[in-house]
Amino acid sequence: MQSLDDFARGKLQDLEARGLRRRLNSTARVSGIHVERDGRRLISFSCNDYLNLSQDPRVRASAKAAIDSYGAGAGASRLVTGNHPLLEQLERRLAKFKGAEAACVFGSGYLANAGIIPTLAGNGSLILIDELAHSCIRAGARLSAARSLMFRHNDMDNLKALLAANRASAKRCLIATDGVFSMDGDLAPLKSLSELAKQYDCWLMVDDAHGLGVLNGGHGSTLGYDVPLQMGTLSKAIGGYGGYICASSSVIDLIKTRAGSFIYTTGLPPSCVGAAIAALDIVESEPELTALPLAKAREFTGLMNLPEAQSPVVPLIVGDARRAMQLAAALEEDGFLVVAIRPPTVPEGGSRLRLTFSAGHPDDEIERLASAIRKQLRRAVA
Repeated sequence: MQSLDDFARGKLQDLEARGLRRRLNSTARVSGIHVERDGRRLISFSCNDYLNLSQDPRVRASAKAAIDSYGAGAGASRLVTGNHPLLEQLERRLAKFKGAEAACVFGSGYLANAGIIPTLAGNGSLILIDELAHSCIRAGARLSAARSLMFRHNDMDNLKALLAANRASAKRCLIATDGVFSMDGDLAPLKSLSELAKQYDCWLMVDDAHGLGVLNGGHGSTLGYDVPLQMGTLSKAIGGYGGYICASSSVIDLIKTRAGSFIYTTGLPPSCVGAAIAALDIVESEPELTALPLAKAREFTGLMNLPEAQSPVVPLIVGDARRAMQLAAALEEDGFLVVAIRPPTVPEGGSRLRLTFSAGHPDDEIERLASAIRKQLRRAVA
């Protein structure tokens, strides 16, 4: 219909005028840290494959073996015929690794949060979400019948005030946060969050997508804290694809029975599950590997005189969306892929370069990156 096309073109023109239109760029990963884009070989500082396991021969071999044994796809929902044995093996491994009774694997992290939150928080419930938590947490809250409120980022006084004002009127309360915030790289104050959750009889859920495999010997940001709902992904440090939740056996049974994004979608392909099992083997047996991404990030923040990195994610705040895009383009000319992040992923005025560091980044390339960024920033001032 003409009106539909007119609507789409109008929206795109507005986004273009504000420097917010997004485009896909064909990018071939040719090694753990190198990509090819527009005929050029670049070193990427924009990938979440923190341990470079997506390219590890052991992980690739396990994915291939899973295809040979079980085929290319699961064939159906896990509650129908798509629950191939590798999925149950992976769930046992995840639960043990995260110190939980049981686990449930989803098709992706987004699907996990879209299913978990509505299952646990229904009509009459209250959901309190860190304002910088990943969008899939907010999406899950919108899919529920619960009332949801945002608390200021990592502000425990604000969270406590919201609990004091609203908890008594809610039948149940869920507090949801990232463990490692994907755009800022900082950590949630899990000790304080756990204490407040206990004080006000709330359930604490932590999305540890960017913590698993790279913090606390690979166990993630939740290690050592009382977090009854440990959610995460298999697509970052684990190097493949999928999402999961680790919790008590009864909670996992409920999720497998009622979570729509688990019930009504095809099970994860065997290759993804086989790859994840092999990656977990590596994470568990090579703690020195899991320490490298944070060490590399701290090397960079030291070179740039930035606050010490808390995770492998380091933001370089630019502010203006167009300026962020220009800086990313200039760095690409220098041989680096460093993607600009713009609203609505980050707040207005918060456009940035989001740098991620992996175990495979050579020290000399980190030094060269820091030098290139300083050069571009000096040019901007001049």
